This record gives sequence, structure tokens and C-alpha cells, in this order.
Amino acid sequence: MKPLLFFLCSTSLLTAARAEAPNPGEPAPDGLSLGALTEAVLADNPSIREARAKWEAMKQRVPEAAAWEDVKVMGSTRVARFVDVSRNSFMDHALGVEQVIPLSGQNRSRERIAAAEAVVALEEARRTELDVLAKARGAYFSLAKEEALLELNRVDESALNDFLLSSRAKFEVGGQSQAEVLTAENEAERIGERQHDLALAESEAETQLKVLMNRDPFSPLGKVVEMPVEAQHADLSVAQLRAVLLANRPEIEIALADVARAKAQQELARREWIPDPALTAQAQRYNDAGQAISELDLGVSMNLPWLNGKKYRAGEREAASDLEAAERALDEARIEGLGLLRDQLEKIDTLTHHVELFEKQLIPHARQELEADQASYESGGATLQEVVLSEQTLWDLESAAREHLADYQMALADLEALIGSDSGILMPKTTHSKTR
Repeated sequence: MKPLLFFLCSTSLLTAARAEAPNPGEPAPDGLSLGALTEAVLADNPSIREARAKWEAMKQRVPEAAAWEDVKVMGSTRVARFVDVSRNSFMDHALGVEQVIPLSGQNRSRERIAAAEAVVALEEARRTELDVLAKARGAYFSLAKEEALLELNRVDESALNDFLLSSRAKFEVGGQSQAEVLTAENEAERIGERQHDLALAESEAETQLKVLMNRDPFSPLGKVVEMPVEAQHADLSVAQLRAVLLANRPEIEIALADVARAKAQQELARREWIPDPALTAQAQRYNDAGQAISELDLGVSMNLPWLNGKKYRAGEREAASDLEAAERALDEARIEGLGLLRDQLEKIDTLTHHVELFEKQLIPHARQELEADQASYESGGATLQEVVLSEQTLWDLESAAREHLADYQMALADLEALIGSDSGILMPKTTHSKTR
């Protein structure tokens, strides 16, 4: 596997004839940088805010689960008596309170279960953030690609119009056939049609970005500011990426939290054999008594789980099976994550090869061929159709190279989402990296 640090400056893919095109690495006054995009998505994306709100809600369950049961207040009073007895033979008024004392620690076990479930919600929120960021960055690179292709197409159209004027001048003096003039005119129409298709793709990428940033789709966005790829990612080894993935991938963290939850559930199943006593204090008053309280009674009550052993043994077996399943799911999450990492690195390596091949071999050769055909045409040795064909070949290669570059950048964005951490692969760390 080649190092990820690989300089892929997109401007080197332009031909000498396209030197008038603006440098995509130069910030535009109203440009959108990758960092600004990341901050906007993290701050305003509805899916991310929804996931964070769910996590905040889950956190509140932890103190709920740890709390003691509510104090019970009991009261009674005589409404009517249908026997003729002494007025002080029965109590007429009673007031009492009851409190269950969690000596078994079941509330602490429930607190650990709720805490583990809150961690799951946190990791699900992180997964949402990572996925949305990867999608937004993919749209960003797609928009950069479409903007670059639009500019290339404009320069192509301008160059072909110059050739068309030259061809018509030659035709008027008999130095050019009408068929070649028609060929140039048809090519100009084809380039103009391609401009509309590229503008549509650019508009779709812009819309996707605005939606992900929670902006009005009809509001202006500005040109994207492309950074050299060498400044976008770090040289991370496979060993480093494995370590980052195992420590940060949300799916693994969710599986770990589920193991913790299952262990707390097993602990709770064992503690359910221990009864929690309920203490009761009751004050009673005779109707004719002069005191406010005639009697004060204290009592205790508890459940007897040992008399229903079948129920609690089944609960223990259920918890043990649940823990085993959670541990197997953790193993699966780890091996699955490593498998995805291997495939993603192979994909990045392949795309690196593609961009390198186009940049160093295919495009330079096509550019030389175009320049040779242009010189030959000026001297009368080549036909306009040959020049147009060379121009089409160069366009196809540069368009494919730009596709490969965008795919490469998207693959890096997907790698960050895969390992679950901003590790400098695309840009400095952002706020969605794991913090707990």
C-alpha cells in the first residue's frame, strides 16, 4: 500500500491552451472552504442536531435509573361507623409514609444499564455526524469537479471558436473544404450542449451542499476553495489506521457499550434475588384523644423472591445469553471494521494509481498530440477533423482524471467516516471527533 501522502494538484491536469482558467487553489472572495463547510454542517445540519438531542435525552435516564423509589404517603379517616361502640374503640384517623430502601443495589445496576444505553446514543450521534460530514465533503468535491470541468469546457469552446473562424477564412479562399467547416460547427454545438449538462450537475451538487448545511437551496453559495491534496491529509500507516479504527469506530463503541449493558443486566438479575425492604411509619389518632397523635407504629415489608425461584433463575439465564450475544457482536464489529478498512485502503490505492497514470502519462501524451496536430493544421499538413479528434481525446482524458481525483478525495472522506475519527486525513481535526 502506497503512503496516503500523495501530491495531486488538480491544476496540473489543465493543458497549456487552458492556462487562462483560474487556479482552483486560489481562494475566491466568496469561496466556501472545506473547513467552513465542516463547521456549518456540524452546527446546523438537522440530522446531526436530531441525533444530539436524542443523546441528551438518553443522558437524563441515568439519574432517573439511579434514583430511589418515590416516598409513598398513606392516609385514612373514618367516614361512618355502623356499630355502637365506645368512641375510642377504633382509630379514626391515620397518616403514614413508606420508603423502599435499595439495599440490594438494583438501582445502581439500572444506572449502569442506562449509562451504557446513553453511550450507544452518543455513538449513534457520532455515526450520524461522520456520515453526514462524509456526504457533505463528497458533495463538496463533486461541486469542485463540476466547476473545474465547466471552466475547461469554456476554454475548449473559446479555442474551438478561434479554429472555426480560421476554418471559415480558409474556406472562403478555397483552402478548406466545407465538410471541415461543418465538422467544426458541429463540435462547437456539442461543446455548448455539454456546457448545459455540466451546469446541471453543478447545480445539483450545490443543492445537495445547501441542504446538508441547512441553507435555503435558492440562496447563493459561492465557488468552492480547493486546497492542494497534499495539505488535506496525513501520512497514516495501516497499523495507525487499524489502531484508530479499533479505538474510535462508532459501531465498535456501540458494541462495547452493549457488552457493558449486558454485564450490568446480568448483575441486576443476580441482585433481584435480594429483597429491598420497605420501611413504614404510621401515626394514628383516637377521636376523643387530646393528643395530635395517639399511636405511632413502625413497620417493615419486603418481597420474598426465593419463593419464586423459577422466575429469577430464568432471568439469570436470559442475562447470560444476552451477554454472550453482545460479546459475539463485538467480535463481529471489530472484524467487519477491519475488513472495510482493508477494502477502503485498496480503493484509495487504486484511485491513486489512476490519477497518477492520467497526470503523468495519458494527459501529457494527449496534450503533445493535440499540439502537434494544431501545428500541422496551421501548416496545412493536418485536417481540422484531426485537430477536433485530438481535442476530444484530451477532454475525455482530463474529464476522467478529474473524476478520479474527486473519487480519490471522496474515498479519503469515506475513510474518516469509516475509522470514526478526524485523524488529519482530509484536514485538521474537527469537533465531531470522539470526546467523552
